Order: sequence, then structure tokens, then C-alpha cells
Amino acid sequence: MLQVTPGATIQPPAGYLLAVTVDTLVSGVHFPINTNPEDVGHKALAVNLSDLAAMGALPKWITLTLVLPEKAPGWQAGFEKGLVALAEQYKVQLVSVDIHTGPLTITISAIGLVEEGRALLRSGAQPDDLVYVTGTIGDAGLALAVINTGESIPEQHQAYLLGRLNRPVPRIEAGLALKGIANAAIDISDGLVADLGHICEASGAGATLFAGKLPLSNVITAVISEEDAIRFALTSGDDYELCFTIPQDRQVMLEEAFAKGGGGYSCIGKIDSEAGLRVLDKSGEEVVLDKGGFQHFS
Repeated sequence: MLQVTPGATIQPPAGYLLAVTVDTLVSGVHFPINTNPEDVGHKALAVNLSDLAAMGALPKWITLTLVLPEKAPGWQAGFEKGLVALAEQYKVQLVSVDIHTGPLTITISAIGLVEEGRALLRSGAQPDDLVYVTGTIGDAGLALAVINTGESIPEQHQAYLLGRLNRPVPRIEAGLALKGIANAAIDISDGLVADLGHICEASGAGATLFAGKLPLSNVITAVISEEDAIRFALTSGDDYELCFTIPQDRQVMLEEAFAKGGGGYSCIGKIDSEAGLRVLDKSGEEVVLDKGGFQHFS
């Protein structure tokens, strides 16, 4: 079992900066109360590692504050198993732990290393940059909607969708590969439109997205209509893929960097000098965005 430990001192190597992030998950707010504790342990760490990936940082250390209801040793053991497994996968060291009794709440701060002048920021996007995302998007949002509405989906798709919601993969390799290539980056936690909007706001720019180019999994298009799948991809969060922008003349560099590791990626739009975010459908008409999209299953 995790033991309460004092604080730690950290000295970054010469030429490196510390990249620091913190995230809190509250039961019933950020994850359903009946979520498997191993999944909660994995996700609590993964969302923080995703933030480091979006900065191009190599994760090294984490701190943990865990607030547990009384008499929850079984839950705590499962949580620790999920967290420790992911920490070991990325060679992350837990340097400080604080445990209290109360409503189930998990706060993790993750610390990584990034070379001076090489961190990926939200504020660097330039007009005519191309907009990319890693992996597929919309899956986790669909999974959460299924849980919240009680809708049923074919059994063969359930494990995939729940895995995308409960076991996100932090794109560390992609973030490291993007240093020196991407002008701006962010992870998709609140939804593509919202998070790309953060890049646009920080960069003093706008963007145009092409709905027909959004990377949709075979599962999401098998379960719901393409129109609904596109709306999930645009507005739902929890996928923890990376959204990033690059100058057009670095496309070959991107291809070569990702060939060495980083996973799949898709070009989905461009950065504009005009403020605002526009989404065009396959016919070139502008899509009216809303928070809906979960309307029916096919």
C-alpha cells in the first residue's frame, strides 16, 4: 500500500527546464462512481502524462494526493495497481504521497524534463500552419454518453470504447517527436473545438477545420451515424490525443519523425489570420456547432 511520504527536492540537469502539470479527478464528476479502480488509477496518471506530452516533456516524477472514503482498502489496492503499472511503463517515479479520508478525490502533479527553448506551447501557431491530430477522436465521448444514457451498443464494440474512455494512452512519443517541428500543441481533454480554440486564443489566430478529414475509428462509425460521429469528434473530450500545428514546409520532417515512433496522425485543417474557428463539411458549407450529437444509435 502507498505510504505517506514527505516532499522531495528535484534538480533538473543543466540545459533542461521542469515542465509541471496538476489534475484533479472527483468521483461522480470526472469518472462514474462505479468505474473499476484500476482504470481510475491508470486514467488519473494518464491525463497528467498527456499534459506533459503536449509540452514535449519527458515525464520523470509525480506527486499524489488521495482522498478516500473510510474502509476502502480494496478500492485503494486496485487504484494503486493501475497507477503503478502505468508509472512503471513510462519510468515515472512517485516522490510524494498524501492520503486523507473524505469524498473520493485524486490529485496528481506530474513533472517532466524539456530542453530549454524546446517546449511545445499553445501560443506559437502561425497563419497557414496545418492542423493535425494524433489517433482517432470522439471514441471516449461516445463511451461516456453510452454510460450516461444507458443505451446499448453491440457487445463486440464495448471493450474498445470503454478502453478509450478509461485507459487513454498518453502520447509521450508523439510529443517528443514534435519538438522542433510543431509550432503549437495541446492535448484534447475538453474536445477538439475547445482545445484548438485555446491554441487560437493564445496565438492570436483562428482556424478552419474540415469535417471530412477528422479521424474516426471504425467502431464509432459502426455504432452511430457519420454525422453524429463527427459531432462527437468535434465537441467531446477525454480522448487525450494531441492537436498540433506545423508549417507546411515541415510535412516531410513530421513524416520522418513519426516513422521513428509517435503513432498515427491526420491533417484536419489550417490556421487562419482571421480570429474564430470554422468547421466546413464535405461540400464546403460551414457547420453550426453545438454540444449535441448524441442523438441515436444505428
